[in-house]
Amino acid sequence: MSITNEIRYLASHEWGRIDDEGILTVGISDHAQDLLGDIVFVELPDIGKTLEAEEESAIVESVKAASDVYSPLSGEVIEVNEKLLDEPEIVNDSPYEEGWFFKIRLDGSSEFENLMTEEEYTNSCEE
Repeated sequence: MSITNEIRYLASHEWGRIDDEGILTVGISDHAQDLLGDIVFVELPDIGKTLEAEEESAIVESVKAASDVYSPLSGEVIEVNEKLLDEPEIVNDSPYEEGWFFKIRLDGSSEFENLMTEEEYTNSCEE
């Protein structure tokens, strides 16, 4: 089974998708952005920073609340979505495409398969 381009989730509402080059793109789920409401600010991690799985890595603020964003897996931040700095509302409009937060090069010990599938995540949101 190929995991390329499959989205997996943390219980804390972050998603991750691995591309053909083994780079993990990270964002927050549609459910999370809906709960937060209108997003007004995003703080992104520094490029070059090494993150551990489930480590606080970014911040998202909305008109309702501020929330930490956690890295689904361990690795080095290689790119951030700078568009979000000027247009944080992109997360509301396109959480899985244009509204991604950062990309990490996985450290090799990361286990993507241990993250929740879409079905498992959906079930956890309904509980």
